Amino acid sequence: MINKKLVFSGVQPTGNLHLGNYLGAIKNFVLLQKELNCIYCVVDLHAITVFQNPKELMKNTLETVASFIATGLDPNKSIIFNQSSVSAHSELAWIFNCVSRVGWLNRMTQFKDKAGSNKEKASVGLYIYPNLMAADILLYKATHVPVGADQKQHLELARDIAQKFNKDFNCEDFFPLPEPLILKNISRVMSLRDGTKKMSKSDESDYSRINLKDSPDEIIKKIKKAKSGSEPIPDNLKSLEEKPEALNLLNIYTEVLKSNLEKTINEMAGKEYSFVKNKLTELLISEICPIGKEIKKLINDETHLREVLNKGAEKARIIAEENLKNVREKVGLI
Repeated sequence: MINKKLVFSGVQPTGNLHLGNYLGAIKNFVLLQKELNCIYCVVDLHAITVFQNPKELMKNTLETVASFIATGLDPNKSIIFNQSSVSAHSELAWIFNCVSRVGWLNRMTQFKDKAGSNKEKASVGLYIYPNLMAADILLYKATHVPVGADQKQHLELARDIAQKFNKDFNCEDFFPLPEPLILKNISRVMSLRDGTKKMSKSDESDYSRINLKDSPDEIIKKIKKAKSGSEPIPDNLKSLEEKPEALNLLNIYTEVLKSNLEKTINEMAGKEYSFVKNKLTELLISEICPIGKEIKKLINDETHLREVLNKGAEKARIIAEENLKNVREKVGLI
């Protein structure tokens, strides 16, 4: 992996990955592994910034790995492992806690969003986890990180930490400044029930999202009930932007079809929403259901999934321990 671009990305093991995860991240991961060196990490330490049922966390970690493989990630091409199995992540995160500044973390909008009005009762981990995210990336000296709109600020923090470390310890260019890798024209897939909100597992309504394990019948029901509109599809983007749920359906159709939005609008203009929903349903069933079937098959082979994680962790440790050894020397740790 030396002298080549290196991509790092992490996915939280929240279980039951959905269409937004697939279109917004995992589908791109598969494309990236064809051209670049890639490390894909199940970030279980990030998950415990809020309380997790231990048995559910283990189950969700394995299911996330199953989803990776089912969507096309190849453990022989990419390093796939869970974060907690490489202790160097935690050690470097502590060093970065001492490099990062309180003022930088105070500007992190994600903490404010997640902690809400009750921030005094939020875990310290939730507050400082951007430093752990920086450690995840910089531990492998990753050069590129796939990011959506909601993660740009954390990547900027990683760059700030890298710059300050390099300056503080007089080691210019020791840590590279990771670049954002933005592959998509749209960065987020929105809820099927509210086009102004991101598709999310935390939404109370299961009808707000298409899960990767959904059956054809479930997909049919969810798209049929998806919020849209009564008037025919507009023939221009400006009008569609005033109808966020309708725009979301067309965006999803475009992304799954690997087309462009202008072409989709031309195809759908003047049509009733029932027509759009039928086309989208057919497309999703053909794209998602084979993945869901493979996920369920892989989940039943826990031994194989653990083997993938163990082999990935071994590969990750080789890189991580060498880089961390150099970090310790820079800092003056014996």
